[in-house]
Amino acid sequence: MSMWREIKRPPVSAQQAAFLRRLKLRRYTIYTIQILLLVGFFLLWEVAARKGWVDAFLFSQPTEIWATAVEMAENGMLWKHIGVTLAETVAGFVLGTILGTLTAILLWWNRMISDVAEPYLVILNALPKTALAPIIIVWLGNGKTSIIVVALLTSVIVTIMTVLNGFLQTDEEKIKLIRIFGGGKWQILKKVVFPANIPCMVNALKINVGLSFVGVIVGEFLVAQAGLGFLIIYGSQVFKLSWVLMSVVILSILAALLYEAINLLEKRILKKRL
Repeated sequence: MSMWREIKRPPVSAQQAAFLRRLKLRRYTIYTIQILLLVGFFLLWEVAARKGWVDAFLFSQPTEIWATAVEMAENGMLWKHIGVTLAETVAGFVLGTILGTLTAILLWWNRMISDVAEPYLVILNALPKTALAPIIIVWLGNGKTSIIVVALLTSVIVTIMTVLNGFLQTDEEKIKLIRIFGGGKWQILKKVVFPANIPCMVNALKINVGLSFVGVIVGEFLVAQAGLGFLIIYGSQVFKLSWVLMSVVILSILAALLYEAINLLEKRILKKRL
C-alpha cells in the first residue's frame, strides 16, 4: 500500500508544458477580446450620444442607464422587479425541464405513444408559443401563474424532443448487456439510459434559460404589474428609454449568470461521474 502512495505523477514534458501554455494563452486572449469588444461597444455608444451622432432621447446612453439603475436600486424598486422576473423565469425553466424530461421518459418507455405523439410534437415545436400567451391569460387569469405557464410552454416541447432524442441514441450495446443479465426496462432506464443522458438534460437546461426569459417577458408585457418586462413596456409607453435599455442590459446579465450557474452544475456532475 505504501509503495502505491509513493508513486508520483510523471513529469510534464517540455512539449506538454508548451501546449498547456498555448491553451491558457488562447483562453486569456479570447476573454480579453470579449471584454474589450463589450467595453468598446459601450464607449462608442456613450461617445455617439454625447456627440449627437445618435439621438440620446431615443437611444439613451450608458451613463444615463447607470444613473437610472443606481437610483432605482437605492429606493429598492430595481430589486423588486429583478426578483419578480428571476423567480418567474427559474420556476418556468425548472418546471419545463422536469415536465419535459418526465414526458420524454414516458415516450421512450412506450414507443406506441411516442409514434402517436411525434407529429403533434413537431407541430407544437413549430408553433410560436408566445401566440398562446393571451389564451393562457384568459384561462388562468391575470397573475403570476399565467406568466410561469407561458414560460413553461416555451421550453417544455424543446426539452421533450432534446431529451427523447438523447434517450433513443443511447448505446445499444450497453442496453443489450442489461437485457442479457435479465434486466427489464426500469433497470435499463436507471442504469444506462438516464445516466448516459445527464449531459443532454443539462444542455436542455441551458437552452431553456433563454426560452424561459422570452416567455416570462412576453407574459409580463401583457399582464404584469412588476418585473423587467413591465419596466420595458411601461418605459416605452412613457418614453423613458433609459428604463427600457436598463432592463434589457439586466436581462442579458441575468441570462449570462444563469447560464454560467448551469455550466458549474454540469462541471460538478461530470466531476462526480469521474
